[in-house]
Amino acid sequence: MKKFVVIGNSAAGIAAVEAIRKRDTESKVIVISDENYATYCRCLISYFLAGDIKEEKIIYRPESFYKENNIELLLNREVVRVDPKKNRIICNDKVQFDYTSLLIATGASPKIPEIKGLKKRGVFGFRTIENAKSIEGLIPVTKTSCVLGGGLIGLKAAYALKKRNIDVKVIIKSRQVLSQMLDFEAAGFVQRRLEENGIEMVLGQDIQEVIGNGDIKAIKLDSGKVFDSSLVVVAKGVSPNIDLVKETEIKVGEGIIANNLMQTSVPNIYTAGDCAESFDLTAGAYAINALWPVAVEQGKISGANMAGENLNYDGSFGMNSIDFFGLPVISLGIYKLKEDSHGYEELKVSDTKSNIYKKVIIRNNEVVGATFIGDIRNSGIFLRLIRERIDVRTFRDRLLQENFGYPDIMDFVKEKERLYV
Repeated sequence: MKKFVVIGNSAAGIAAVEAIRKRDTESKVIVISDENYATYCRCLISYFLAGDIKEEKIIYRPESFYKENNIELLLNREVVRVDPKKNRIICNDKVQFDYTSLLIATGASPKIPEIKGLKKRGVFGFRTIENAKSIEGLIPVTKTSCVLGGGLIGLKAAYALKKRNIDVKVIIKSRQVLSQMLDFEAAGFVQRRLEENGIEMVLGQDIQEVIGNGDIKAIKLDSGKVFDSSLVVVAKGVSPNIDLVKETEIKVGEGIIANNLMQTSVPNIYTAGDCAESFDLTAGAYAINALWPVAVEQGKISGANMAGENLNYDGSFGMNSIDFFGLPVISLGIYKLKEDSHGYEELKVSDTKSNIYKKVIIRNNEVVGATFIGDIRNSGIFLRLIRERIDVRTFRDRLLQENFGYPDIMDFVKEKERLYV
């Protein structure tokens, strides 16, 4: 009997086991997670902490899912090493598991910088439901907080804390928020909305020390400023969890490198999700796109191929959608150009009074990036334009018009569909 082992119990892992069970109901399936919770939607933990939704609303699959699908779920167990030569994995408790096919969907972990005092009580990452519950436990005795990092995770944490009436300062080393998602001008729209709602931004400065005896009392910045704070959230990016394969023949870059079948360099070992480095459609190179829908898609492909299919994964690109205090933001593909970029064209509409910002980036008459703030109507069209590489020459001048919509591109979509029939 075949034995499928999946390391990871989030979006990619669940999508994979569903794809396996769709094709194979008999083989053994084992899912291993280093968390102590059945699967939940990680991207909703900020709304849980904010009090916007109850815990049951972030459950991704019910507890009965595993039994109904004949899946053995092993929680609170970390896989520390993969042994491809012997087709086995070794856990932190020394227990070993053999496999016929293996999926590594280990996700990523918060980057914790080397900062004096950062190991005091009251310092948290913000990636798991356990993080959110631990922070929530301190809210009744917390008045002031600091979030380290102005990326998506940091701003979502700041939003949640402010919703719970906690004073929040966001400490950002760079000169803008969301530097991995928006250009400088677009970031200004988001920063203003956050500041209007009482979240203070401290730009161009970094934390130097966490002050306190056991518990946190304050933080000190490299500028010499000191802010009172009894809670600190560290949100300075994440690192893919790839240590378990580093001394093996499995090829790694920033993450575990996957081919168009989501296989690693070892054919019976697959990878998916935030630890996987696959082809980026807009960059034209390998990259990690640590996004929930990307993880689901990669998991489906991995699981199907583990079960004997031969499905191709075309690749992914950056996609982010968020709402800050009623200001919707969508970023797709390439969000800003480097100074030495050539062959690109930008189309832009910017209106600070109406809180509307729209930008499209074009290369070789194809859309490779789009940003929408305030007015996100029809943004889904641009997702299709990017993915299907539709030539926009004949309607380029209408791309940012308010009435631009699917009728403008239907002839081109039909032609694409005709060519693939």
